[in-house]
Amino acid sequence: MKAAIFYEPGKMCVEDVKKPEAKEGEILIKVSSCAICGTDLRIYNYGHHNVKPPQTIGHEIAGTVEEIGKGVHGYEKGDKVIIVTEVGCGNCNFCLRGIQNLCKSFTAIGYHWPGGFAQYFLMPARGVAQGNVLKFPKHLSFEEASLAEPLSCVINGQSFLNIGLGETVVVIGSGPIGCMHVELAKISGAGKVILADISEDRLKLGKMVSTDVIIDSSKEDLVERVMQETNKEGADVVIVACSSGKAQEDSLKLISTRGRISFFGGLPKDKPVINFNSNIVHYKEISIYGAFASYPYQYKQALDLISSKRIDASKFITHRFKLDEIVKAIEAAKSGKTLKVVINP
Repeated sequence: MKAAIFYEPGKMCVEDVKKPEAKEGEILIKVSSCAICGTDLRIYNYGHHNVKPPQTIGHEIAGTVEEIGKGVHGYEKGDKVIIVTEVGCGNCNFCLRGIQNLCKSFTAIGYHWPGGFAQYFLMPARGVAQGNVLKFPKHLSFEEASLAEPLSCVINGQSFLNIGLGETVVVIGSGPIGCMHVELAKISGAGKVILADISEDRLKLGKMVSTDVIIDSSKEDLVERVMQETNKEGADVVIVACSSGKAQEDSLKLISTRGRISFFGGLPKDKPVINFNSNIVHYKEISIYGAFASYPYQYKQALDLISSKRIDASKFITHRFKLDEIVKAIEAAKSGKTLKVVINP
């Protein structure tokens, strides 16, 4: 089979490798679509402490069951499936609660385990046992289903925020994740969703989703504009969907009394500290939440939203490439002129 092999930052080659076989407890999946994640871009550019080259990355995977290992039940060859990225230890308090994304010794598909930028992908037995292979309806395309992974992360982030009817939500960062936050906030009942970014190209893509107000914060003052849009009250919810310390700092200036903030995007490890006025949190009774990855039930919720068309995943997919074009696809995703880029092996 063919697989894209990551060797070092800036070097990835498509090669012929041995097709894996499903041993006891495992499931072999024929990959139909694997979308490119922002983390894949960071791995390609800079490497990752959990990725030991040579390795096949990619974790937003949809395909069909090709081979079922001994002892695995509930699946048939040809089932259309997606995979859950995080594989927990299975025994800690977090795994036992079904939130293996917070397992202190978790492993992940496309990091510790070979991922989906290949014609076939093998789900390890531990992942199968934890319910990390989820079936989806036949009418749903593989490309759309592959976006259940990023949408599940957005669901996790908003699960803390309890967005209510008529509330004003500000999303900072108009990449694929930010645009998904817009859509989810809208179907959760938000009355006004404001999308902000410093990239004109990104903001053009933001017009493809259900945004009410778009702000180019490279050209106008974000805080001043949000206050204008909210009668000087501030937003009920602010979601920082980018890796920007300044955006996190600005969120405290944008938020209303009793508002909720999500620091959805992690910061670079060499600049993880921000200026934080804790008196704003104290006197305005602000809640600030972090969110990391997601867990299986949230993948199911994402699949339900996509398959029912409550969220139209197809409009997020702007570019498609073959596996042999993986480097070209990564460059396209890096350009800032795409939403989701999908590899179809």
